[in-house]
Order: sequence, then structure tokens, then C-alpha cells
Amino acid sequence: MTILTNARIIDPEARTETLGAVHVKDGRIIQILTNEIKSFPAGKVIDCDGKYLAPGIIDIGVKIGEPGERHKESFRTAGLAAAAGGVTTMVTRPDTTPAIDTPEILDFFRRRAADATPVNVLPMAALTKGRNGTEMAEIGFLQDAGAVAFTDADRPVENAKILQRILTYASATDALVIAHVQEPALSKGATVTSGPFASKQGLPAVSPMAERIQLERDMALVEMTGARYHADQITSAIALPVLERAKAMGLKVTAGVSIHHLTLNEFDVEDYRTFFKVKPPLRSEDDRMAVVQAVADGLIDVISSMHTPQDEESKRLPYEEAASGAVGLQTMLPALMQLVHDGHMDLPMLFRAISLNPAKLLGLDAGRMAVGAPADLILFDADAPFVMDRFKLLSKSKNTPFDGRRMQGKVLKTFVAGKQVF
Repeated sequence: MTILTNARIIDPEARTETLGAVHVKDGRIIQILTNEIKSFPAGKVIDCDGKYLAPGIIDIGVKIGEPGERHKESFRTAGLAAAAGGVTTMVTRPDTTPAIDTPEILDFFRRRAADATPVNVLPMAALTKGRNGTEMAEIGFLQDAGAVAFTDADRPVENAKILQRILTYASATDALVIAHVQEPALSKGATVTSGPFASKQGLPAVSPMAERIQLERDMALVEMTGARYHADQITSAIALPVLERAKAMGLKVTAGVSIHHLTLNEFDVEDYRTFFKVKPPLRSEDDRMAVVQAVADGLIDVISSMHTPQDEESKRLPYEEAASGAVGLQTMLPALMQLVHDGHMDLPMLFRAISLNPAKLLGLDAGRMAVGAPADLILFDADAPFVMDRFKLLSKSKNTPFDGRRMQGKVLKTFVAGKQVF
């Protein structure tokens, strides 16, 4: 038995923060007590010194380079970065080379993950074969092989009839479909969000309306089919009423947003810094604040890192030519602590979005601080200051937009099934 005592326990389900102790045995939480109880059962005692103890982060949308791009991120390096960042479960994307679109490739992926990572890995599979948007993948077989959701990652399914068929099938098997809500024709080639700043920079731009248009189409198809649907990233104020209306209608719809769209805005690319190039492009400050409020209100359900490793060669290019994406496994918690310290949300509210809600979405019993829940836990200091140094990140790729930034919040220990992995 392990007893974590003198901890400020974050319970995202009860929305409380209390001083207490957590008892762990056989990989699960068996008791939660207040520190008024001075004697503890025999076992290893860890004094948390008044720091915060919370459910581990469940990060939906992690890109791992295996197979095909191991030079960008391996299972080993992603697992180490996740553990150091308080991520106890990585929900991985299928945009590998080749795409994870058959049970055989999925089986290889799962075996590699089990052998090389200290954290839980739950794979998503491709929605269409080769992520080409023309033919549905073998959703039933992939579900049986362990796929927890289906997505073509950053490629929207352009043909509405094909997506309708996929959603109809997914509804029959209760499969979760995750979509990238950017209208592809409008978004093609765009690197920034349209507006005066984009014009000044002379970069190809896309209106946030592209997000709303795609979301409107998808909501109509969800209404038609009754499928379970998750929008991977809602990043603009103009799309929020569409999401709100869909939820009010009782559709099985949820939405996420990345740490980068919650903490950065379009002005961060002023010097054409390619580490700030992400998909969708960074939005205006008004959009950022609207999305932050949507998370606080519960309209947006999930926050993720959208961890997308890119090597130096793909980023050290002119802005238009550089690859999109940023690493985020290790920077997720300290970046989000900015929102807590600025008063936009409290810690229980934050952990609803990064632990409890992702677990609910995927039907997991994790993400909770409750008796019987898996002992996937993180101990962190919410106030510890540091300067981000990208070369200290454990990811193989170092493409973080937070390099050199003063940040607060450090993970001290990470436990997976009661075992300390960081």
C-alpha cells in the first residue's frame, strides 16, 4: 500500500480542493481521508508537503512518429515526456506512415506502445482508408482490435455523403467519431487567420468562418444519423453558437481545444516564428478569450496538447513552407496554469477538462479522484516558477512555442496504476 499524505486533493467531479490523504493499493485508490486522521495503515508513506494531487491528464490527440517517422518522436520519448508532464494516458492519432487503418497496423502500434511507454496508450484509428476521405475504414474490426475512436486527424472528410455513411455505421456500433472542423477548400494553403495582421504579414490566410461552415455541416449530419461526434478543436467565437445549439438539441456532441489556442494568439507569429505555426492557425485575442470562457462554462469539454512533433528541418523553413504543429506533452500543465493564475478558472474546473471529461468521452473509469478509480495521479506545484528551455524537453522533437517563456507549475511526481513513473 502507498499513502500519499498532506496533499491538496483536486476532485474534478465534486469540484473541490481539500487537504487530505489518498491510499493506493493494487493500482487503485482504496481510501481518501482528511489529514485530521493522524495514523495511517502500514505501507509506504509519501509526504506531499501541501502540494496538489490530482487525477492524471488524459491527452486526446497525441501524435507519435511510429511507424514511419520515428526520427520525430518514438514511443519511448513520447512516454517519457508524457510522464514528466503529468499525462498518464495518451490517446494517440492515426496520422502515421502508413496510417493506422487496419487491425494489423493497430496491433503493431499497441504492442510497441506496451513495450516502450510507462504510461497508458489508447490508440485511435483512421476514419477512412489511408485518411483519404474516399472509403470507410474497417471500423468494426478496428473497434474489436482496440481502437477507442476514429479520426482522419487534420484531414476533414470532404464528401458529405461519405461522412453520412460513416456516421450511420458509427452510430450502429456506438463508435466515437472525431473530426477536424476546418472547411478544406477555404483552409487549403492558409497559414494564419485572416484580418489586418495577416494582411500586414503578407501571409495566406483563412477566415474563422471556415470553422463554422464545417461545424454546421457536420452537425446536420450528426442530427441525421445520431452518431457520437467530437470536434477536435473549436478555436473561434463564431463557431461557439453552433456548438451550443447542437448541445441544446440533445445531439451526442462534444468539443475540444488545444493548449496553444487557449494561451497564444495571432500576434505571436509576428516575427514569422514557425514554432507558432499550428492547425488551425492561431486566432485573434477576442477569439482566444471567447474560447477560454467556453471552457470555463463547460461548452467546450476537453483541453488537449495536440502534441505534434516536427523535426528541425521541417520547421527551419520560410513560414509558408514550414510544417504545422507543436509539441505539448510536457508543456501542457504549466501553459494551462496561466489560465488558473489569471483567474479564468480554478483547478477543479481545469481538471474536469483535462482528466474527467476525456475519461467520460472514452468510457474510462480514470480521470476521477474517487475510491475504486485507477491510481493514475499527478503531484504538482502550481506556483513553481521556471523558464522553459526546449532542449530540456524529453520529446525527441523540440518544437515548442513556449521556449524561453517564464512559466509557473511543475509536475513533481506521476503515478500510473499506483506505480511512480516520474
